[in-house]
Amino acid sequence: MRTVYFSLRRLLRIMAGFSYNRSFVWGWLWRGLEFLWCCVKTVGFLPRRWFKSIKGQGKPEVNVEGQRNYTEVEEVVEQSRCEGQRENAADGERAADSNRDLAYESSPRLNKDGATFDSEDEEYRVEITDELYCGYDSTWETKEQPKSTLPRIRRPAASRYYNKFSRFENSARDMQNYRRDYPNQTRQQCFIKPVSDDNPNLKFYLGLTPSLPDGVYIHQFHSEWFNKYDKLESVHSYIQWLFPLQEPGMNYEASTLTKEEIKEFCQNSIAKANLLTSYKLMLDFYGIRLRDKNTGEVERASNWRDRFDNLNSHTHNNLRITRILKCLATLGYPHYQAPLVRFFLQETLIHKELPNVKDSVLNYFVFAVLDKKQRRSLIKFAYANYDRKDEFVWCPKKIQMMWSSASKPQKQ
Repeated sequence: MRTVYFSLRRLLRIMAGFSYNRSFVWGWLWRGLEFLWCCVKTVGFLPRRWFKSIKGQGKPEVNVEGQRNYTEVEEVVEQSRCEGQRENAADGERAADSNRDLAYESSPRLNKDGATFDSEDEEYRVEITDELYCGYDSTWETKEQPKSTLPRIRRPAASRYYNKFSRFENSARDMQNYRRDYPNQTRQQCFIKPVSDDNPNLKFYLGLTPSLPDGVYIHQFHSEWFNKYDKLESVHSYIQWLFPLQEPGMNYEASTLTKEEIKEFCQNSIAKANLLTSYKLMLDFYGIRLRDKNTGEVERASNWRDRFDNLNSHTHNNLRITRILKCLATLGYPHYQAPLVRFFLQETLIHKELPNVKDSVLNYFVFAVLDKKQRRSLIKFAYANYDRKDEFVWCPKKIQMMWSSASKPQKQ
């Protein structure tokens, strides 16, 4: 910068001393500007991108076949890198979905509204350029779907529900991380308790160790906390023990699940039986009861009205329910997910008893369901019962238009 300063001062002196000869002054001015430019280039005073644009002015474009300028190549490389990451992530999720489909063949399925998707999977293929396409939602992907070479583009939605779609997109990112078996953790490592190899969650569910920091054993939860609604509402450290996940919660003294612990948990009948009892405990807290142990079908409990009021007034329970849904699938009860989500869809969209739960049902509960066909069935059910269909943002417009056309009576 000192070089630039002295160059400018010298240039001004030259202009002042030779003002009688304009051509001479302009000649020196031009030489001074050239010298100044060399200095700027040397010290890097201007951004490189500006320097490139100025440097290229006044020169004819060189269109040699197979060659591109630096900026174009940079953009192509960046686009290819992003596309590669998306394709790899999509491949991983498709593989995970295939493995889960095989695992679910022996599990009870939701029979309502789901059968049409098995034989007509191709009808539900969407493109990344479709309106309301969400890049974090694999619900509409098919195994045969070709990989697109286009960059991910979301066509702008109508302004009246743009914010609603943005909220869905943010929640979809979290749910995709869960469905892909947590390829990355979003919370900073300093807030995550080191993973233990001692299977603390399994030991807790076998009654060998108590929860922390409360010091309560699993059998005490089931016997002493049942119907203790004030305690279940006000205490926030137990839910991470009753429904552990591979992601951390707000209780630092609770441990996240490990892959080996999940495997051992699912093979242990005592642990799974205790998890089922914990599920019934929380269902009762929410005014719900398990109607069918085999299918996971649920219904209103006798205390539903009072408990629904609590759900509407204490929305942090929506986070708890999302955790419960994730845990059910992780620890051996994937077929329990869809019936519970369908119950909440009925109560929010049809009976309208839980208005403060509706957004969580559509943004989180539905997309916690691992089975892709069941997710499609639940979204279709939600769309059919949604009051303002023009504001429905939880699936691409192409799918909505197809459903609307199918529901219209055919002209004779």
